[in-house]
Amino acid sequence: MGQGTKKSRVVEREVTSLGELIHREVRGAIERAVLEELEAVLGSARYERAIATERAGYRHGTRVRTLSGPTGPVELTLPRARLQSASGETREWRSSLVPRYQRRMPEINEAIASVYLAGGNTRRIRGALAPLLKTAPLSKSAVSRIVGTLRHDLEAWQKRSLADVELAYLYLDAIALRVRLGQRVVSVPVLVALGVLADGSKRLLGLEMCTSESRAAWSGLLANLSARGLVVPKLAIVDGNPGLRGALEGVWPKVRVQRCTVHKLRNLLRKAPAHALDAIKEDYHRIVYAASLAEARKAYAAFVRKWKKSCPGVVASLEEGGDELLTFFALPEAQWKCLRTTNAIERLNEEFRRRVKTQGSFPTEDAALVMLYALVASGQITLRKIDGHPLTRDVLAKAIPLEQAA
Repeated sequence: MGQGTKKSRVVEREVTSLGELIHREVRGAIERAVLEELEAVLGSARYERAIATERAGYRHGTRVRTLSGPTGPVELTLPRARLQSASGETREWRSSLVPRYQRRMPEINEAIASVYLAGGNTRRIRGALAPLLKTAPLSKSAVSRIVGTLRHDLEAWQKRSLADVELAYLYLDAIALRVRLGQRVVSVPVLVALGVLADGSKRLLGLEMCTSESRAAWSGLLANLSARGLVVPKLAIVDGNPGLRGALEGVWPKVRVQRCTVHKLRNLLRKAPAHALDAIKEDYHRIVYAASLAEARKAYAAFVRKWKKSCPGVVASLEEGGDELLTFFALPEAQWKCLRTTNAIERLNEEFRRRVKTQGSFPTEDAALVMLYALVASGQITLRKIDGHPLTRDVLAKAIPLEQAA
């Protein structure tokens, strides 16, 4: 009994670890797959004699490649061959399974992109993927190249047709990012368009970097969306940016607009004396949280009467927003919470800021846009449906006039 136990312990020490066994099997599986790929191309197995006219080429040795995979760096011995065309010309055979210059398996690249989009820089990526990368090198430029593969997806997304988008509402806002332009790092706005579809789901529809939030910049974004087939939304929800408001008038003159009630409150309080802040806020809430449009108008009139003499700047700011602060009352009450403010797109932009803060600045405009697009496209940032989403299709089907109170 004792001797048997001693022998089994000796065997255990001699057996390779499970990880090494898996690593060895991975290497063997890749090498076998590449050999079978070459055999299929040549039309003959290794050492097999075949009629010269039936051969597509000849083997000529092997090469050693190191490929990083889920079990760490794998040293592969891969075959080489020359292919011969009917005209007698020869060319070097390239494997499609292990392409030339490939250093990492697709799964590793996907993991690197995922950690990068989650907010990790190169140092954090190395730490998070250490069990996979092991001793394999990972430079900052390598991360940039991997993430750069997302650029093709971005370009296709920017050119896709929007004719089939059943758009109900459209949120418009901008986020400022630090980008290197003209050999200097500057803060530039990225214009963002977030749509609400007929089923109540949100979809990112547009991203465009401009030097400012001017009317011309916003007009360019809206014109691009329209040219690609996007229908005019039932409602555009915006902040008080004058360039954006002017762009909407120019591109979609008949679109109804909802001004963000939170942004307007901030403007009111900015003009109010300290002793009146609480009272002004309470009276303003009576307007935007009224039970109906009729009640909101009564509260609006009362606000103007109460504060016109003592705080004329506050009243002027309120009247600047006018009826566009009350547009949401014409839509289903279950959606009022989501439609009276730009919170939906503000939350998206806040997620963008949280994910990109580790980057410091972006080396190019493309790099910044790729990052924002990929965060949503990859599912790193999820967009939930708006409140009362089952009613959105009815809004489109019945074409409820926005001038009419709900």
